[in-house]
Amino acid sequence: MESYKREFIKFLEGAGVLKFGDFTAKSGRKIPYFINAGDIKTGDQIAKLGEFYAKSYFEKVGNRRTVLYGPAYKGIPIAVSASVALSKEGLDVPFFFNRKEEKDHGEGGVFVGYVPQAGEDIVIVEDVITAGTAIRESMANLSKLEGTKIAATFVMVDRKEKGKGEKSAMAEIEEEFGFPVYSVVDVYDIIEYLEEDEKNKENVDRIKNYLAINGAKA
Repeated sequence: MESYKREFIKFLEGAGVLKFGDFTAKSGRKIPYFINAGDIKTGDQIAKLGEFYAKSYFEKVGNRRTVLYGPAYKGIPIAVSASVALSKEGLDVPFFFNRKEEKDHGEGGVFVGYVPQAGEDIVIVEDVITAGTAIRESMANLSKLEGTKIAATFVMVDRKEKGKGEKSAMAEIEEEFGFPVYSVVDVYDIIEYLEEDEKNKENVDRIKNYLAINGAKA
């Protein structure tokens, strides 16, 4: 495993973002581990997370200027921290996010922050994709912006789970909407990391058993 992947998983675990137990995903699935960006609680932690997203951005998108979109609520601090990290490396990108309920007073509208203009590319930054439910919600919101294009989506972890069919949710999103979905690590990287310590055997077995049922075939 590449060293940055091990560093990232260790960071997720240390920050309490990566947890093991019994959880219910947004898709309704009962899952043995949970990735929750909402558990990042300090300035150092969110700054570090933004640096990992910025690293992935430069690797996949390069120095191209886009607009970062952080879906409410967990995507909001990710978009902010990623834009700060990118700016420190010389790439100043705007960001925006959505309200859960459209505002009917003041400036109004469903979006807060920069307003993407026709011809601009948008990059969605999310915490994780399980069945693709949250991304489809984001696409419904972003469809209100005329003349823009989604260039990519970045997530922390690819769970390698089935979407609506046998393919992974990420592969289905790519096919359905026509943009790539990138992750810093995937669940098999997490398994490899956990297997380095025998005390993690129970969690490893539970994740493998879950993937045997819900894992994507492609």
